[in-house]
Amino acid sequence: MNRRMMLAFCLLAVSLSSSWAQSYPNKPIKMVVPYPAGGAADITARLLSQKMSESMGVPIVVDNKAGANGMIGTDFVAKAAPDGYTLLLDASGPLVVNPSLYAKVPYDTLRDLIPISQATTFQYVLVVPTASPFKSVEDIVAAAKAEPGKLSYGSTGVGGGGHFAGELFALKSGTKLTHVPYKGSAPALADLLGGQLSFTFDTIVTTVPQVKAGKLRAMAVSGPKRASALPQLPTMQELGFKDFAVTQFQGLLAPAKTDPAIIARLHLEMVKALKSPEIVQRLQIDGGNDLVGSSPAEFTEQIRNEMELYRKLIKDAGLQQQ
Repeated sequence: MNRRMMLAFCLLAVSLSSSWAQSYPNKPIKMVVPYPAGGAADITARLLSQKMSESMGVPIVVDNKAGANGMIGTDFVAKAAPDGYTLLLDASGPLVVNPSLYAKVPYDTLRDLIPISQATTFQYVLVVPTASPFKSVEDIVAAAKAEPGKLSYGSTGVGGGGHFAGELFALKSGTKLTHVPYKGSAPALADLLGGQLSFTFDTIVTTVPQVKAGKLRAMAVSGPKRASALPQLPTMQELGFKDFAVTQFQGLLAPAKTDPAIIARLHLEMVKALKSPEIVQRLQIDGGNDLVGSSPAEFTEQIRNEMELYRKLIKDAGLQQQ
């Protein structure tokens, strides 16, 4: 009798879960971004949330929860109710870098979160203010060698793609540079424009508007190939920095134990949004991103592979923080 009752209970639970998932969504969804407004992840989140909201018929509100190099917002979602109403639009840093960079991280990426889909792969562009005396990457290297440690560069935080690009630049050029971490792209670019930094490696989607406005001068991109948004710019490899390649990703995730039917629905809606002309124009054509739209399984494998890659890189470079 106990077995029959347990079986009946399980069948009822599955039926209720399926019915509940079919009614999803029926209230506003929160999309958490663990960075300040104005950065690359924020731009991607706002574009996706608008398109997905139109298709799903409920508001999707972007909620910026910045701090601790992306860990505050990421941890918030990792501990949220797995009901499909709190999502995470995150980047490589909090998901695959932080677990190896810091001795203590308040979440386990693959245990506490479910990957839904990788949205983009993106690279960085080396930029200086237009008033800067540096007209080329060679000028920066020469100045850095003349006065070791004097030149400073900003990034979205310790362990971010801009930080790794700067560390790799120093290593490949044989120079000493001063790293200044920020809580996101917007404050770093504000200080760069204000003359407090010598240069920065930042995402193309955040820097292109400033380049087009004549406020920043772009010099090179960090990826293995030229960017469609800035095709005239050489890669760092083309400029003689052998094996220089820094790219990262953005993607959508949900708390662990979220109903598989909800994950499938969100994946479908996100892939649909990534194909919209507005997002293709803004993120791919103007922003130089590669749009992905991978399956949950493919995104999970991407995260797992990059965690291993950064674990080795951080160990070899001696970058682990306390």
